[in-house]
Amino acid sequence: MKPDLHPKYHQATVTCASCKTTFTVGSTRTDLHVDVCSSCHPFFTGKQTIVDTAGQVERFQKRLERSSRL
Repeated sequence: MKPDLHPKYHQATVTCASCKTTFTVGSTRTDLHVDVCSSCHPFFTGKQTIVDTAGQVERFQKRLERSSRL
């Protein structure tokens, strides 16, 4: 068998972009960044939240406002 065939296994730190929660998991990477985690996902919390990472909601509202003026 070839030596050093398998990747290194780390205790990765996961950071949620929406609620800023951090927790550790096992992974081949050292740091992971996710948009939504289990502590802020609507399926687990029962609350609906809007995660707007690229300003999509504001662009839609501007477009809707322009079309209602016509």
